Amino acid sequence: MRLHRAVHLLAFALVLLAIPAALSSPSSAQIGIGISVQIGPPALPVYEQPICPGPGYLWTPGYWSWNDDAGYYWVPGTWVVAPVGMLWTPGYWGWNNGLYVWNAGYWGPHIGFYGGINYGFGYGGVGFVGGEWRGGAFFYNTAVMHVDTVHITNVYVNRTVIVNNESHVAFNGGEGGVAARPTSQEEAYSREPHQPPVAAQTEHEHAASQNKALFASNNHGAPAVAATARPGEFSGHGVVGAKAAGAPYHAPAMSPKEARAASPAESRGNEPRGNESRANESRNNNNSRSPAPPARTENARPQNESHPANPPAHTENARPQNEAHPENAPKSKPANQPKPSKNNKKPPEEEKPR
Repeated sequence: MRLHRAVHLLAFALVLLAIPAALSSPSSAQIGIGISVQIGPPALPVYEQPICPGPGYLWTPGYWSWNDDAGYYWVPGTWVVAPVGMLWTPGYWGWNNGLYVWNAGYWGPHIGFYGGINYGFGYGGVGFVGGEWRGGAFFYNTAVMHVDTVHITNVYVNRTVIVNNESHVAFNGGEGGVAARPTSQEEAYSREPHQPPVAAQTEHEHAASQNKALFASNNHGAPAVAATARPGEFSGHGVVGAKAAGAPYHAPAMSPKEARAASPAESRGNEPRGNESRANESRNNNNSRSPAPPARTENARPQNESHPANPPAHTENARPQNEAHPENAPKSKPANQPKPSKNNKKPPEEEKPR
């Protein structure tokens, strides 16, 4: 009897252990921190912001997420009940050594670096001008936020912060990417205490991953659900469709599995990436590359955050390339060593002392 009960308890424990493993699989909805692919994301679609559903909601812009089976899919922008006193720093794709690396977003007391990406609605590439916390209440800047001022009275108007940025590029660095680097202030903000996405955001992304119409291969960069008033609601009056794709869509030259399988991020022995591994890279290559920047502190943005070194010049209206860019820098060949001459005689042996 006791043995039978012990077997049941053991089986139950194994089931509990299997649940988080299944949820953390590469094809699950929650995009992995530091995930890297060889295909750049499509341009950000053009869309309008749905009206704020109520006080205390903060806008979280839409972005392209990744699925190993079907590639990029759109996670619609949405309003989220924010932790009091916290602001949302969006995640972004950053190019590094031929790969596009995802840097996850987070909640914090200030807005950090998000790649210079123009997500719109207060996120013009640097900081956030859509509102501010005053005590325990959030006040909305109606110059850039779509708010019903009849039901939400914590509002103000500041048009001086509006930036005319027409870029729809969805990644930082590399060919066609946004050429932006974090400021010293953004670096300081990255070392502040942060909080991960709230449950509503994680569930919202998971729901988007289950909607085939949101995959770029189907909507060609113009999703029918570009934004929604509440997380996870992809139908109804609160849904806003894309007006157009941010740039002409080009189908990738490789499959999603090929784009991920070829990534050295998951395999050993390949060229390291990211800030955390650059120090080892320069040591292993006999100082053939510039030394890595110092590693960030524990509270910094995830260590695999990608800030491309020496990004090429770029204009705001550049468009992302959806095809793979295998732009790994060529490795320098070792210098030819002189071959020993055949006429060189063996040196005489030293005379041993008697």
